[in-house]
Order: sequence, then structure tokens, then C-alpha cells
Amino acid sequence: MTSAPSITITRLDLQRLERLLDSLEEFGPGAAALQAELDRAEVIGHDQVPAGLVTMNSRVHCREESNGKDYHLTLVYPQDAGKDGCVSILAPVGSALLGLSVGQHIDWIAPGGKELKLTLLAVEYQPEAAGEYSR
Repeated sequence: MTSAPSITITRLDLQRLERLLDSLEEFGPGAAALQAELDRAEVIGHDQVPAGLVTMNSRVHCREESNGKDYHLTLVYPQDAGKDGCVSILAPVGSALLGLSVGQHIDWIAPGGKELKLTLLAVEYQPEAAGEYSR
């Protein structure tokens, strides 16, 4: 697997995600992957978020490079993951997307063990850009 790109997250997302991890009854592979991402992230204030950065509750447009398939996904907390187009932060692709900037690639292992390369094409909605900090 190639080295992971640098990622940036907001202090508010970090605090909420650490609370989420602390609340889990079982610390499974999804939680371990998320913790690894949080540990390597640069942390910024919610008022310093650049456009094109994936934060919690962002809607993104990305492409899986091996098949050229485009996805429109919203990165959400586990309790919201059942909704159409929503991906949990605890899913492998969820923790892979957090903190990416437009144009970056991430390699991640899909269920079943296949390695996929995802390219972030656009952030279609970002709560910080919309002035929404409550979630």
C-alpha cells in the first residue's frame, strides 16, 4: 500500500470523533483505522477550514480509479450511516476520506481485501463553509 496523503481535520471534529471512539463498546478495525487517521492529522480551528477539505458531514464527489466509477458520498457519524449515499466514519472509506483535500488520492482496502484507489474530485457541501457547526 502506498503512503497515506497528509490530512487536516478541525479541532471540533477531532473532539467529537474522540468522544465517539471513547463511547464504543468494541474497538474494532474501523475504530482502529479512525484512531490512526486522527493520530496523524494536522488539527486546525473550524474557522480555518479551506474549501475543498473533507470534514464530518461533508458531501463529496470521488472516483474509484480502477473502474472509473464516480461516487457521491456524505461522511457521517455511525448513527446516520443508514441513509442513502451516507458512509460512516467507521467504514474503511469513511476514515480514508476524512481530512482529504480535492485532488488527493487515498488507497484503502475494501471489504473482501481488494485494494482500491479513490480520488477526491470535489467537496460538494462542507458544513464549515456553510457556517454550520452544530453537528
